[in-house]
Amino acid sequence: MKRSEINAILESAVLFLDEYRYALPPWASWRPADWAGAGEEAREIFANALGWDVTDFGSGDYRRRGLFLFTVRNGKPGRDRKPYAEKIMIVEENQETPMHFHFFKMEDIINRGGGKLVIELYSSDEREGLSTDPLEVSVDGIRREIRAGDRVTLGNGESICLEPGVYHRFWAEGGRALIGEVSMANDDVHDNRFLEPVGRFPEIEEDVEPLRLLVGDYPRFVKAAGEGA
Repeated sequence: MKRSEINAILESAVLFLDEYRYALPPWASWRPADWAGAGEEAREIFANALGWDVTDFGSGDYRRRGLFLFTVRNGKPGRDRKPYAEKIMIVEENQETPMHFHFFKMEDIINRGGGKLVIELYSSDEREGLSTDPLEVSVDGIRREIRAGDRVTLGNGESICLEPGVYHRFWAEGGRALIGEVSMANDDVHDNRFLEPVGRFPEIEEDVEPLRLLVGDYPRFVKAAGEGA
């Protein structure tokens, strides 16, 4: 992805978050130069990958297959005692997050506003493929049995709990959607199983200066990130 494209996505995200009065931590507004003074006191941000995150999953077409995320809080097993994470995401209309499951993480996905979120669901089999077996999910605390490949649509305020091993892909309908995630600690490096190979963090063409640093930028732009990781 080009840095100019990422900058435009971040600018649009800020406006959308403001529209729904979702306030980010103060350091979310730091420019790259502001991070120069960050040291040991900011170790949790770097080590636990808090902050801005944009991915096209290696598709080269963010609007078709991609996702905007901001990780507000996250633990790191073996390093700290925090067992939970929280993210805010923006899903564009008909923009796919591809089929995947998590080995360990249980998560609640919540539609905070905007369009509807459509989630396609499968259990995983012993070979980590798609199972044809029916599965149970919890939608706002109400158990529901669904068939393999069924789609659950979440309106504003609705949520679904996804247990480890449940394959899911999702997209928005009826406009872009503001999506929350509350989960066990998040580990994108070791805990994600995509059905087909994808790229999680984009390779960036630096055609302009960064507006904000992404989580993948910390090692290159912030000296303390390498020291505190």
